[in-house]
Amino acid sequence: MEISRALSKSSNTSAPGPDHIPYSVWKAVHSIMPSLLRSLLDPLLAHGFHSPSLKKALGIVLDKPGKSSYDSPSSFRVIVLLRTLSKILLRVVASCLSAQAAICSLIHRLQCGSLPGRSTTDAVLVLQHHVESFHRLRYKVSTLFLEVKGGFDNVESPSLLSLLRRKGVSPYLVQFVSSFLRDRTCHLTFQGSPRLFAPVSVGSLNDPPSPHFCSSYTSPPSTWKFPGPLLSPTFTTLPLQWPRPYTAPTFVSCRSPSQRSRERPPRSTSPSPFPRPN
Repeated sequence: MEISRALSKSSNTSAPGPDHIPYSVWKAVHSIMPSLLRSLLDPLLAHGFHSPSLKKALGIVLDKPGKSSYDSPSSFRVIVLLRTLSKILLRVVASCLSAQAAICSLIHRLQCGSLPGRSTTDAVLVLQHHVESFHRLRYKVSTLFLEVKGGFDNVESPSLLSLLRRKGVSPYLVQFVSSFLRDRTCHLTFQGSPRLFAPVSVGSLNDPPSPHFCSSYTSPPSTWKFPGPLLSPTFTTLPLQWPRPYTAPTFVSCRSPSQRSRERPPRSTSPSPFPRPN
């Protein structure tokens, strides 16, 4: 079932990786002999092993339009293409990680991206809930939107693996992630480039599990406290809500009592949009 779901999410028009095998071929194979892909991929996942041949990627270097100069690497972007068979397996792994995310408290309870059944709409509703809750208490609320760039490229495998073990993720998944993050290579493709594969030691190559890796890796505490005034004379606590879809917008909500309020109002009993895990 997981393989069929992974294939259904794969576009026939997606560019293939180094093997040049498009998804349409695997879909045809799976429709004729459903047991073939399962017999190929199940042992890899069960034993926590990702074959080095599946970890070779092509990095297509494209220039960013509208740049005045192309003397800097920042004027280019890289599209990473993995082998389609590898991406089918990684989609299955991403589904398994998603299922264990809530059970193991792997990510923040307000995480809205990379989880089934949650979306940007949920992130907006969470923000609206907190703003309206503070307004009912006659607090003024300020919200700062942040965007974390380069998140996928800076995931360190030892820290990520330590986190997965500490949270109680299934050993076969931890072993597979460990195998996947080792011995990866990428060939940067541009005009005149030599066909050489160079090792990749950090990051996750923007593959299907990347959102789960990054969300787990950067999952913060629910509240950060700072001494003294920061945004207003009565500002003491900065609640950090983290409903990031992948690594993108994070919002920080800051509250302070209104000038009309002479005493601290009672604490709100308004429920959160998402229940706390048991």
